[in-house]
Amino acid sequence: MELEIGGKRALVLGASRGLGMAIAKSLASEGVTVFAAARSHDKIVDWAKGMDNVHPVQLDLSKLDEVDSVVDTLLKDGGVDIIVNNSGGPPPGTAQAADRGTWLAHFEAMAANLFHLNTRLLPSMKERKWGRIVSITSSGVEQPIPNLAVSNGIRGAVVGWSKTLANEVAGDGITVNVVMPGRIHTQRVDELDAAAAKRTDTDIADVSAKSRATIPAGRYGKPEEFADVVTFLASQRASYVTGSRIRIDGGSIKSI
Repeated sequence: MELEIGGKRALVLGASRGLGMAIAKSLASEGVTVFAAARSHDKIVDWAKGMDNVHPVQLDLSKLDEVDSVVDTLLKDGGVDIIVNNSGGPPPGTAQAADRGTWLAHFEAMAANLFHLNTRLLPSMKERKWGRIVSITSSGVEQPIPNLAVSNGIRGAVVGWSKTLANEVAGDGITVNVVMPGRIHTQRVDELDAAAAKRTDTDIADVSAKSRATIPAGRYGKPEEFADVVTFLASQRASYVTGSRIRIDGGSIKSI
């Protein structure tokens, strides 16, 4: 299937590793010019060697001045056609243990500054009557994940923002969707499994095995499997898909 996005420009956040890296590579393989952004700029430089259409960008979403600087640079060349909102996950913890400072710090990086970035890049999409915004959240927005209270709460706000924005800009040829990963085998999932093993004084292999046993597909997903769905949503072929929440979880969420 021809996705018809060759020559488009995309900003992919959180692209130094894991899902962000896989998405950036998938888009680049379709001929998209990708601005791959993350705090760990050097990691992007490493994996993007030899990929002429991937441009590493230094960006810490918790720093508003860096967000505005990146946006200013992109707007000088007409902005971007595709935005992939992929923010880092906060550390594990319960809702009872999260204090006000923790909520504010993570909300700024994972939501407020993310919304600001998109708001500034939207006008150029509206002028071209074409745009794609895909936000990566978590299956926790539909079925809260134990001990990930901050992630569950803040990513829920991203879902509400996405649905509202989708309704506002659909007439401008811009789609806005949310993709919810389940257990995709990335470093983040390995870190969560390690934290669970430490918390329960259990071997990490046992923790991972129990986690896989809860997934109907019987395994963790591959980053590339997830990235290809995002790339489709970013394409011309997905022009009638907007305001949607799409699960990529091997059947983990039990609700209809």
